[in-house]
Amino acid sequence: MPFPWMATERATANLPQTAQTPYFNVIGGRVIVLEIVGEVATTAIQDLDVNAKLISNPTVGADVDLCAQANIRNDAIGTQLSITGVLTDALVETTSGAFVTQEHSQTVCAGTIDLYTDASRTGATKWLVRWIPFDAGAYITAA
Repeated sequence: MPFPWMATERATANLPQTAQTPYFNVIGGRVIVLEIVGEVATTAIQDLDVNAKLISNPTVGADVDLCAQANIRNDAIGTQLSITGVLTDALVETTSGAFVTQEHSQTVCAGTIDLYTDASRTGATKWLVRWIPFDAGAYITAA
């Protein structure tokens, strides 16, 4: 029997500007994130330092980094952004063609999954998260 996973896409948007911005809403309880993948879409990342990471921002409790930050400076259109699932591993950047598949799932509480950048730079990404509900009725929408 195939794995009963769901997928939620977030449309292309400019990078957060020295900010933490909700990219996905986690609603109705906890979900298991099987994979979260971004792609540098319509605008390459500016050729200046900018660190990025994904963060679980729960409705109740404290933020948890889903990965360590990586400098995405000068990432070209088509660059894939992914995580390993180990909270202390950096965001993985891979030139288009292939990317790291998330080795470890992560259980994320109700709230949001945010993208954080530490500088204001040009660049646009689109994202997809594959997930299954941990709690009955839990789901993810694009923010």
